[in-house]
Amino acid sequence: MLDKEGIAKRIAKEIKDGYYVNLGIGIPTLVANYIPENIDVVLQSENGLLGMGPFPFEGEEDADIINAGKQTITMLPGSAVFDSAMSFGMIRAKKVNLTILGAMEVSENGDIANWKIPGKMVKGMGGAMDLVASAENIIVAMQHVNKAGESKLLPNCTLPLTGVNCVKKIVTELAVLDVLPEGGFKLLERAPGVSVEEIRKATAGKLIIEGDIPEMII
Repeated sequence: MLDKEGIAKRIAKEIKDGYYVNLGIGIPTLVANYIPENIDVVLQSENGLLGMGPFPFEGEEDADIINAGKQTITMLPGSAVFDSAMSFGMIRAKKVNLTILGAMEVSENGDIANWKIPGKMVKGMGGAMDLVASAENIIVAMQHVNKAGESKLLPNCTLPLTGVNCVKKIVTELAVLDVLPEGGFKLLERAPGVSVEEIRKATAGKLIIEGDIPEMII
């Protein structure tokens, strides 16, 4: 199975030259460390930054330079800082090519729940609802099962929704899956050492398996 760094490395392979990319809180923020050097990508942080770089080395942190998750980050040459109104103007105007988000649940028709668990305190939904409503492409980085071993890839989400019919691809510790327009999780790749049967058992929603499923190359 992949660890969080492994999930981030695999997702980094989905980023194309010239993309503007928003990275959500959690595993997605790690993707900034693994973007191939031969492609030109601009990372957008919804708190007001274009040109986000990788995490700083220990001792080189600047507390004034943070991402939406309040983690210290770096700024690349040519980056720009602006207010939240401009940031969300960019997002709502569909200027962001790819959004990478974490999730608590994803349904087989591409619904996502990632902002609230009923009964638990939450400060707010953040920018997730704007992002899933506006991005051209949405990739989810998440754990395939919860701490109790229950699937998080479901026929229908049970938690409050962030967006509907919006997720295009999912990368978990077990697999890479496409969410098909007609519904269902299509298995594309499996994590090194993970069998198709393990993925089948961990997926509660409709799982589509066609032919031999290759191992991920990271």
